Amino acid sequence: MSAGKWVGIVLIVAGVLALIYGGFSYTRRSASASVGPLQLNVRHRETVVVPVWAGIGVIVLGGLVIALDAKRS
Repeated sequence: MSAGKWVGIVLIVAGVLALIYGGFSYTRRSASASVGPLQLNVRHRETVVVPVWAGIGVIVLGGLVIALDAKRS
């Protein structure tokens, strides 16, 4: 299987996951302090929302990459 097909498949899978989950969350550490044996960490949970149009666009882009790769071969 060529690299173009792999890229297209990865884009389609990413688009489907974006439509299913609608986004993702991650934890960001913003500050820390050490006072003697105590250590304090501040962590913020950030959420990134992926719009529906972006998920659909990535699926379409993946399909185009696969189609163009098949046409080129």
